[in-house]
Amino acid sequence: MTSTFTRRRFMGTAAATGVATLAAPSILRAAGEPIKVGTYGGFFEESFKEFIYPAFTKQTGIEVQSVAVPTGETWLVQLKNAARAGVAPADVSLMAGTPRNEGASQDVFQTLDESKLSNLKNLSDKFQDRREDGDLYGVGGVSWYITLCTNSDEIPVAPDSWNALWDSQYEGQIGLLGLASNSFLLEVTAVTHFGGTDILDTKDGIAQVFAKLSEVVPNVRLWYKDEGAFQQALQDGEIPMGQYYHDVAGLAASEGFPVVSTFPKEGGVLDSGYWIVPKDAKPVDEIHEFINFMSTPATQGILSRNLGTAPVVNRDLLDLTDEEFASVSSPGEPIIPRYDIYGEHGDWISDEWSKMIAG
Repeated sequence: MTSTFTRRRFMGTAAATGVATLAAPSILRAAGEPIKVGTYGGFFEESFKEFIYPAFTKQTGIEVQSVAVPTGETWLVQLKNAARAGVAPADVSLMAGTPRNEGASQDVFQTLDESKLSNLKNLSDKFQDRREDGDLYGVGGVSWYITLCTNSDEIPVAPDSWNALWDSQYEGQIGLLGLASNSFLLEVTAVTHFGGTDILDTKDGIAQVFAKLSEVVPNVRLWYKDEGAFQQALQDGEIPMGQYYHDVAGLAASEGFPVVSTFPKEGGVLDSGYWIVPKDAKPVDEIHEFINFMSTPATQGILSRNLGTAPVVNRDLLDLTDEEFASVSSPGEPIIPRYDIYGEHGDWISDEWSKMIAG
């Protein structure tokens, strides 16, 4: 049996779950142009179109035009070019990682009006992006975990620590994500061996972490950029251990593959997409209504059940069962990526990363 999922594939559970709680109208909008909402393409976008936008329109009367947006730096470049022309290719959009920080510093995003975001209280501070003056410019929309995944046929007892990446018994057996900026192995190394990510505050500290991280190289069989290729190798036992996406590993296990996802005791890596508003987006009230809608426990429950993303609202507000929550998230403290270092030292980190792998 062979099967390869993508991280953004449908979860395949009941689409109607949670929708009934969202049916009461709030600010019914007069007929007009729909707001343009940007999400990652493929199954991710399709799930928003099927599960989220209809519920939002039913509650608010606001129609949505879906826009598929690229990940990473590409979307930020497009937004910057659009800003120079005084237009917005989307009214509100998901953006992850370093590009989001860069966009905020380059005045590409609008400041959000917290008085119009009553549900912001449902999110912890780590899901609220602010400038140095405290102004809010990004609100957590969806999250996903990177965990330690193993093939149980090959490794019957899964390690419970990221320290397994350094264990010589796994020489030539590990698969790791191929970029510093998507594997977050600097953060994993800092938390596992240096007591936290504060050591990454300086270039000298990052160099120390790189030195420790380089010790995993003999154990790595594959530095991967193709998620599907690694997943197939993990399922087949060809590469019996590595870092991978918790939700996709769970899907593989549900299909009968011997794949186990373990949240290491140091924490899984929690990466997220945040809602940002391009500088020239016009329908301000409707945009805020959408972000507010996305910040409800009911909406986050729909996403977790149908898309497999980890909720960004606080656990005690959700109606997810323990089993549902465990399939997408963890109650333990996560490792949060240090997006700032990839903005400040990006070229140098990339060069050091290449030397480490090639060397």
